[in-house]
Amino acid sequence: MSDIQLMKGNEALAEAAIRAGCQAYFGYPITPQSEILEYLADEGRQRGMIVLQAESEVASINMVYGAAGAGARVMTSSSSPGISLMQEGISYIAGAELPCLIVNVSRGGPGLGTIQPSQGDYFQATKGGGHGDYRLIVLAPASVQEMADFVFDAFDLADRYRNPVMILADGALGQMMEKVAFREYDPEQHKVPKPWATVGKPKSRERNIITSLHIQPEKMEQINLRLQEKYRTMGEREVRYELVETDDAEYLIVGYGLAARIAHRAVEQARADGIKVGLVRPITLFPFPSDIINTLAHRTRGALVVEMNAGQMVEDVRLAVNGLIPVAFYGRMGGMVASPEEVTAALNVLVKKDVAQHAEAY
Repeated sequence: MSDIQLMKGNEALAEAAIRAGCQAYFGYPITPQSEILEYLADEGRQRGMIVLQAESEVASINMVYGAAGAGARVMTSSSSPGISLMQEGISYIAGAELPCLIVNVSRGGPGLGTIQPSQGDYFQATKGGGHGDYRLIVLAPASVQEMADFVFDAFDLADRYRNPVMILADGALGQMMEKVAFREYDPEQHKVPKPWATVGKPKSRERNIITSLHIQPEKMEQINLRLQEKYRTMGEREVRYELVETDDAEYLIVGYGLAARIAHRAVEQARADGIKVGLVRPITLFPFPSDIINTLAHRTRGALVVEMNAGQMVEDVRLAVNGLIPVAFYGRMGGMVASPEEVTAALNVLVKKDVAQHAEAY
């Protein structure tokens, strides 16, 4: 790690993008992520980046498509409704198998909603969002430090799999200030060959054609099969998660991002009250850490999923648990953030139901 600085999450992410060798940024301002564009328009340009405020989110994602096709390390950022506008372009980029970074500093919805933090974009990020059978690798930071760290990881993963990668944060993480230490990272050492890029055709090779349009269904199916195999490989190699106090846990709390920070404190409170509970924090939302959740479900008695939405990741947790234990949910919506005390209270309800059911069984 290098120098330690006190930075806002959005600005730490932008600084990491410069240090990661990002060559171009195209975006459009929207609260609560506008500082990314503002920081790059100043610092990024001074340090050699191409930074352009496009006329819309639709234009910016298509500029990303063009730059990625030319082999550039490129990114965009927005917040919830802006990401919605990018969905067609994201599907095109995934279909054309181009690497790029997309950052969503999400806000409350639906609609224009509020500028306060939310996790209502989980489905959009992890289930494709746009049309077609595609996937993004989705990284979920829980601190300003991770807002920076995951930029380096995201660019490397994008290049490794020729696939868009999303960092799914929220308005609180984007706006809060914490200490951050930037890792030592030499972009030149992380460069990968891109023989597919459209950089001008020498006589020695056939022309490169980048497209997601394939009229013949037989060819389109073969491309889809190849993509699905790539996504399976991601699932085998790239799953990331954090476990807290799970070795002796009788109950689990599952949460990501800001909700996981709150849940961590709830675990401490519950343990102080004598409840053996642990935390599972998914770091990759896709690929999802289903296997570890299933493993823990075999030796626990119940799980509580905490999210800042109406219940989205809870569906993936229930699929992972596969009926082994009951899965409860606690969520706040519209920009409201749960307190550790609220989470602890919801856990107590789960525990009381479990104890009552076991008492009836005997």
